[in-house]
Amino acid sequence: MNRIVLILFLLLILFSNSMAQNKSGYSKNSLILKFKDNIEFKLNNDLNKFNILSLDNLNYKNGLKKIEFLGGDVEKKLFKIEFINEINIKNNLTEYLDLSIFDYVEPDYIGNGAGISSVNLNTNNVFQILPNDQYWNRQWGLLNDGSFDSQSQPDADVDMELAWNIETGSSDIVVAVLDSGIKLDHPEFQGRLWESDALYNGYDFVNEQNYPWDDHGHGTNVAGIIGASSNNSEGYAGVDWNCKIMTLKVLNDENWGYYSWWTSAIYYAVENGANIINMSLGGNSYSQSMEEAVNYAVNNNVSVFVSMMNDNSDQIYYPAGYLNSFAVGSSDSDDSRTSSFFWGGGSSFGSHIDVVAPGNFIYGLSFNSNTNYNTYWGGTSQASPLVAGIASLLLSQDPARTPNEIYQIIRDTAEDLVGDQSEDTQGFDIFHGFGRVNASDALSYNLSIDDTIINDYLVFYPNPASNKIFISKDLLIDYIIYNSTGKKIKYGNTSGEIDISSLNNGIYFLKYQFENKSSVIKIIKN
Repeated sequence: MNRIVLILFLLLILFSNSMAQNKSGYSKNSLILKFKDNIEFKLNNDLNKFNILSLDNLNYKNGLKKIEFLGGDVEKKLFKIEFINEINIKNNLTEYLDLSIFDYVEPDYIGNGAGISSVNLNTNNVFQILPNDQYWNRQWGLLNDGSFDSQSQPDADVDMELAWNIETGSSDIVVAVLDSGIKLDHPEFQGRLWESDALYNGYDFVNEQNYPWDDHGHGTNVAGIIGASSNNSEGYAGVDWNCKIMTLKVLNDENWGYYSWWTSAIYYAVENGANIINMSLGGNSYSQSMEEAVNYAVNNNVSVFVSMMNDNSDQIYYPAGYLNSFAVGSSDSDDSRTSSFFWGGGSSFGSHIDVVAPGNFIYGLSFNSNTNYNTYWGGTSQASPLVAGIASLLLSQDPARTPNEIYQIIRDTAEDLVGDQSEDTQGFDIFHGFGRVNASDALSYNLSIDDTIINDYLVFYPNPASNKIFISKDLLIDYIIYNSTGKKIKYGNTSGEIDISSLNNGIYFLKYQFENKSSVIKIIKN
C-alpha cells in the first residue's frame, strides 16, 4: 500500500442563514481506520481494545476515548477511533500506517450542506392548479409558465405536472435524506416518515440519538422537495406523493458534519431498507472510506444522488466526485446554469457532473414553524433532491430497476441545448452534464426486458483502467467514447476489449450499443 497520505484542507463556505461562518478541515481528535482483510482482531468496546498489542498500546499512548464501528461488510473492518484530546493528525497517520495492519488510515474530514436560505418574504400572489397545494405557483422548477420572475422562461422546468399523470409514487419506496434532520412534527410530513422496528424515524449521527430533529433548516427544506405531502391544499407539493422519508441527521446546527457521520449514515440507510439516498452536502477532501460506502450502496441496489456544491468552479467535491454517485448541478428559471444564486456563489461544474435541475429560489418548508411557507433556498442542495424524487417515481414505476438503469434513464431523457449557448453545448458538457432533467420524459422512457438484461449482462472492467477495458461477455458491440466536453474521440466495434491507452488521464463517457439497445457509462483513465 502507498503510505503517502495526502491531507487536504477544506476551503468550504459554511452555508447558514447568516452566511457569516466558515468550517473546514477535519477532526483534530479522531481517525478512520480500515483493517486489511487478513488481519484478525477481537474488539472489546468496554476496554477500548482490539486485542492487537501494538495497536492497543498506540491507542493507549494517544489517549483513546472510544471505538466506533462505521458500518459495511460482515467482517466489520471499518472503524473510527476518537481520542480524549487533540492529536497531531499528520504524525499519527504515519504511526498507525507503520503498524502495517490497515488498508488505509485517513482523517475524519468535514464537509458542508450545499444550500442557503432566504429571508422571509411576504406575498399574496397565490393561485391553484394541479396539484392543489396552496403555494404550488411558487414551485417554478416543477412547472414554469414564465411568471415566476423577470428572467423566467416558459417550460424551463421538469414538466412535473405531466409526470404526475404517469406516476405519483409508492409508499413502498424509502428515500434516505442525509442532512441536518427534519422537523418531524411538520404536518407536511404526517404519515410520510419511515419508521424502524423501534418506531424511530431514523438516527441522529451528530448527537448519537434516535430523534433526528432539524436544528438548522437545511434538511427540512431538502426533504420537503422530495416528499412534502402533495395535493392536500396546504403548503408545497413534494415530487413524490407517497414515498417514505428516512431521516438521517449528519449535519449539525451550523450545517457542517464529519465524513464519519456521512459514511455511517450511508451504511445505516442501506442496511435498513432505503432504496434511494440523497446527500445535499460535500467536502473537497477525498475519502476512501466514504467512496467505499457509496459503492456499497450502489452494489446493494441503492441509488445515491448528490449535490455538485456551489463554488461556481470546477473544484471537485465529495461524494459528487465518486464514480458511483449521481452528481446534480443547478439551473435557473431561464434554463441557464445558476452562475450566481440569489446569495452569490454559483453551481459548480466539471467532468464529473451528470445533470442539472432547478435549484435557485426554491421555496419550501420551515424547520421552526408549521405555518411559515415564505422561506426560499438556493443551491445545488435544492437541485439534488428534485432529481432524487424523480428517481423515486422511476422506482415506483418499476421496482426492478437498478441504480445504473435509473441513472441512465435520467441522463438519456435530460433536455440538451436549453441553457446558455456558450455553456450548454450539444451532447455532454461540463456545465450541464447531459442536460436539464425532465421528469415526464424520464417516466415515459421504457427500458425493455432486453435492455435490463444487457445492463446486468455486460460488465466493463477494470474501471478505472490505464490501458484496456475488458468486456465480460463475448458479444460484438459498437461503441463511442466522448470526452468531458462531449467531443467524440474514439469509436469502433469490438467483442472483447477496448484499448484506451492513447487517451489522456481523466473522465470519459462510453456509449455502447448491442442489437439496437444502448447505454452510457462513465469510465476513468488513469
